[in-house]
Amino acid sequence: MQTEQVIYTESDGWVFVKQAEERLKASLVLVFGHKDLLREQKHYNHLKQLYPEAEIVGCSTAGEISNPGIRGNSLVCSAVRFEHTRFKVVKALISQADESFMLGRQIADQLFSEDLTHVMILSEGININGSDLTRGLNDRLGLKVPVTGGLAGDQSDFSETYLIHNGQVDKNLILGLGFYGNHIRVGYGSMGGWDSFGVDRLVTKAKANVLYELDGQPALELYKKYLGHHAGGLPASAMLFPLSLRFSNSDKVLVRTILSVDEENGSMTFAGDIPEGEYVRLMKASFEKLVQGAGDAAQYAVSSLGFENPDLAILISCVGRRLVLKQRTDEEVDAVKEELGMDTTITGFYSYGEICPHHTDGKQCELHNQTMTITLFREL
Repeated sequence: MQTEQVIYTESDGWVFVKQAEERLKASLVLVFGHKDLLREQKHYNHLKQLYPEAEIVGCSTAGEISNPGIRGNSLVCSAVRFEHTRFKVVKALISQADESFMLGRQIADQLFSEDLTHVMILSEGININGSDLTRGLNDRLGLKVPVTGGLAGDQSDFSETYLIHNGQVDKNLILGLGFYGNHIRVGYGSMGGWDSFGVDRLVTKAKANVLYELDGQPALELYKKYLGHHAGGLPASAMLFPLSLRFSNSDKVLVRTILSVDEENGSMTFAGDIPEGEYVRLMKASFEKLVQGAGDAAQYAVSSLGFENPDLAILISCVGRRLVLKQRTDEEVDAVKEELGMDTTITGFYSYGEICPHHTDGKQCELHNQTMTITLFREL
């Protein structure tokens, strides 16, 4: 596998930050960037001139991750040439969130083959039920093929997100990338670093990803009491106080982030499901634990890969982590770099949800919030 990286900013134009010794005949270009830049046709045209044979895929973000660091108004483009690995890109348009399960199954069906090694998902970030999407993928792939990826962002506006596939830039798009053959090795890891506090609250009324009642009380009213003066900043301030979701039939704990609130009916809509009968608890974070969580995710990913010095690392971190870390956000990427070494091409974005198997569960993917999720590739 050969890689290089070129970044666009309005101040500097296109600048190579990592370039192959010879002109790279890329087969895949990953593009993560500001939604307004992503929609400008001239940028796609430039990439197509650089890499005429490549499939170009990517999404809008709440911040871009690259080898030099983190940016907020750029296009980070990482070109990849596979020597022995076949890949395939499929897509699906989603009109409403309750189609998420069906489209997850559809994407898995289109990608599945006996030599399918890994699936990466890049998805619409708002009009989606990420839990249903992952369930649909698992329904077809089971434990055979691991899935990682994330939901697009839009600078924490929670207004509209975009996906790009070649010359098409759309809202409400889901992209699936399948990687095939025995020459590609993939590792992955996902960790948070948040601490639970307060008491467990029973989910007494919920439907899919909409939470109505906790302990028989209106959920939004109870949540506002916890938030205190932060309640005036909802829904954005909810990024600072996600919920931990504990399952009664397992040791698994997932983090759930609020996407929107409904003052009229006192409900909260989350990026993933909040099942009735389970327990939730409020969470908060410290700088040190978030940074440590990123480093731990990298350790899990390297261990999963089975090799040091991966060729490519795709980092997908939740926008909530960036809102907490603020000017210290680079520290979580630095913690990852310390585990990966200096030769790895690093790309990625800040998201509205991360997709990765839970570290206690093997290969079935889950929707995560507020994590650093890392996917590593190495071609043999």
